[in-house]
Amino acid sequence: MTKASAKPVSTADTPLGNALPATYEGALGELEQLVAHLESGAMPLDQLLAGYQRGAQLLQLCRDKLQAVEDQIKVLDEGTLKAWKPQ
Repeated sequence: MTKASAKPVSTADTPLGNALPATYEGALGELEQLVAHLESGAMPLDQLLAGYQRGAQLLQLCRDKLQAVEDQIKVLDEGTLKAWKPQ
């Protein structure tokens, strides 16, 4: 699987009011960049907190999307096909 390339993430680019990415891959890519930036130790404390909060939002989005796929797989495994509406 290839990683999505995007511009480096800073908390200035991703305030808490920013919309979350539409795809799992987009959220995961932003989360990976954010974690690398947080781990660099080069952020002021207030930006660390904002970055942590954004990371929590991105993590929840990834978990929700994975859960939706898992639920669909369970439906398919039971021999029942339902329309899947991604969240």
